[in-house]
Amino acid sequence: MGNRQFTADGISDPELVKGCLERKEYCQEVLYKRYFSFAMSVCIRYTGDQEEAMETVNDSFMKVLENLENYDSSKPFKPWYAKILINTAIDRCRKNLRHSAKFAAGSISEADEPETEMDMGLTVSDILELYRHLPEQYKMTFNLYEIDGYSHEEIAQMLGTTVSTSRSNLARAKKMLRELYRKKFESVSKRP
Repeated sequence: MGNRQFTADGISDPELVKGCLERKEYCQEVLYKRYFSFAMSVCIRYTGDQEEAMETVNDSFMKVLENLENYDSSKPFKPWYAKILINTAIDRCRKNLRHSAKFAAGSISEADEPETEMDMGLTVSDILELYRHLPEQYKMTFNLYEIDGYSHEEIAQMLGTTVSTSRSNLARAKKMLRELYRKKFESVSKRP
């Protein structure tokens, strides 16, 4: 049956999309609920804040509904939706960057330091806590490159920067995460 993936509600993604194009509220609701957890997991990585992530999910779903006629139903829905989620999150981050103070890049030392051995027993909340401290531009670059698999060329185009800026932001994000980890977790483990 090709791309027909049925779920507990018995409606495939292509059937839901067709129903959404026909403006059937039930189909819109089922599609939203089906991909809500996925959408939140993508958006929380970009926003770091649950309320902002929720707003991003809602904005992106409205864009989905407005652009469904451009969706190729012969392809899986999830990757198409993921691109909309990421682009919506980037747009919101850009808007927030314009309204926030610029990050002082000088606060991260340029000297090469040995890589910190990271404890693989970190919880999700530990990782998110470290991640929340990254400046927006570092967070976006880290997400796009390390998690979503975009190239530096693609990131530069998406963010309106250069390839070297993308590479630099990624290197600084990794370095900052190591420094944050060292400060937060190594100091705790050295206590008597």
